[in-house]
Amino acid sequence: MGTMSRAKYANMNAVATAEGIIAAAAMDQRGSLQKSLAKEKVVASSAITDQMMEEFKSTVTKVLSPHASAMLLDPVWGLPATRVRAEGCGLLLAYEESGYDNTKPGRMPTLLPNWSVQKLKAHGANCCKILLYYSPFERPEINATKHEWVANIGAECVATDLPFFLEFVGYDPKGGNDKGLEFAKIKPDVVRKSMEEFDKPTYHVDVMKVEIPINLQYCAGTTVFKKDGTAYTKQEAMEHYRACAAVTTKPFIYLSAGVSDAEFRESLSLANEAGVRYNGVLCGRATWKEGIPVYAREGRAALEAWLRDRGVKNIEALNTVIRAGARPWWDAFGGKEKVIAA
Repeated sequence: MGTMSRAKYANMNAVATAEGIIAAAAMDQRGSLQKSLAKEKVVASSAITDQMMEEFKSTVTKVLSPHASAMLLDPVWGLPATRVRAEGCGLLLAYEESGYDNTKPGRMPTLLPNWSVQKLKAHGANCCKILLYYSPFERPEINATKHEWVANIGAECVATDLPFFLEFVGYDPKGGNDKGLEFAKIKPDVVRKSMEEFDKPTYHVDVMKVEIPINLQYCAGTTVFKKDGTAYTKQEAMEHYRACAAVTTKPFIYLSAGVSDAEFRESLSLANEAGVRYNGVLCGRATWKEGIPVYAREGRAALEAWLRDRGVKNIEALNTVIRAGARPWWDAFGGKEKVIAA
């Protein structure tokens, strides 16, 4: 794994608990959040104003940040929320544009215009986060472009002494249903091969933000098993968790990918049972998405009340599961005393 600079080390600790666990909340959703609010309000997405987006993000951050080691926000609508974070709650800022370029094949990413890692740092970021839609089964020329894109961002993070969190989300290059049975069967390979690729030192990734390597709804014996197709048994699922963890030397954390809070907790409990060396989570919608219709129909005060009740219960229940199995991020280096470069 190597070592990191003192500045990076301090920034990593700023987004983790005192025990070294990354228990972060994600509130960097943009296009998807706008569409969800519009759907609940029964209006066009364009009717969801900047003020509404900023208010939603700030309200979630204000209520949930005391229960999180860090908040992930975006520079588009999330900057006001950075100023209402609880004391001691770290900050990750997203660097990519929402979504992907749908005018070209391959779900190609783009960066936010007029932003840089240095500018993220100037706005208080402890870490830079990038989301990349990635499939190891995509055409080689498309992945070559994505590899270079990630390596360039990694180099920018090195120059700025800001830790680089890379989130990769798998998809089917043939256009199949990413939530269906056939994709569930190949998802462990998608996650494992992606982790293997971005473990390479050329990318300068500090933390991988990875998907749960299985679809729990097609895993026999789980509470959310759909019973319309089986991709794996629980024992096979745990082997997939272990196989993915085995290909990387870097700290890695799990993302919730929009599933319910109960399903995400069960996914993490399975990781705990499998004895996987993961270092925490960066969880967004699983914690707060049920507050979207509350805000859309009843406004900010109702959302805040919902968050103080259900939202806090969700994040605390998640924290309980994480504490039972996650390990300190510095364990990937062989221990806290081996992290810092001489």
